[in-house]
Amino acid sequence: MARADSTESTVRRDLAAAYRLAARLGWTDTIYTHLSASVPGAPGVYLLNRFGLRFDEVTASNLVKVDAHGQVVDGSGARVNPSGFAIHGAVHAARPDAACVMHLHTRWGVALSMRPEGLLMASQGAMRFFGRLGQHAYEGLAFGPEEQARLVQRLGQLDGLILHNHGTLLVGRTVAEAFMLSYLLERAAMHQLTAQAAGGALRVVDDEVAARTFCQWVGDGSVLDGDDEWPALVRGLQTTDPHYLD
Repeated sequence: MARADSTESTVRRDLAAAYRLAARLGWTDTIYTHLSASVPGAPGVYLLNRFGLRFDEVTASNLVKVDAHGQVVDGSGARVNPSGFAIHGAVHAARPDAACVMHLHTRWGVALSMRPEGLLMASQGAMRFFGRLGQHAYEGLAFGPEEQARLVQRLGQLDGLILHNHGTLLVGRTVAEAFMLSYLLERAAMHQLTAQAAGGALRVVDDEVAARTFCQWVGDGSVLDGDDEWPALVRGLQTTDPHYLD
């Protein structure tokens, strides 16, 4: 769920910033894929990008309110992509704690989704996901109710999924957390795939070390991924691309 001090305006600004930062990092697929966030104080209502906009055109004010089925509920008449929201709607409905859902088709994330071994505990960043990343088999373009049920079952209480032959899905209790988890997974995938391309076996740590590293990373849970990094990222965005606040 959103933090107690969250308001719709702050979530709008953070989500718009996440879209702009994703565009800057090259995490886009023309007008496809979505980052969504729950509207504080409005159960079952979510913020989503207007269909047809590039990520670098998203602003705080042009985000659209939709219900769990991807239907526009803010009276704007804006065009959204209900089929593209199928994953998000199912995850938000099943996980009220998932204040933000990021589904991406990134270079390294999609490449990792094609590898049968998935994410290996071969880099420090990968160990943040020890025991926290599930798998969902590819079933085609459409996400009907039956597949949505399978997807949310495989997600359970994890931080995300590798969607086979498709991409990645990460959830967060804040926009900042979902963004940083997406960043960490993309980097871990890049490091693993680069090392694999060099040939030979990888040095993979055992489960005991990976588990200890994960516990050191998350600590007592009072500081979320993104709490420290997000203000710095937003400061940079406000300097170079302040129009996301419009």
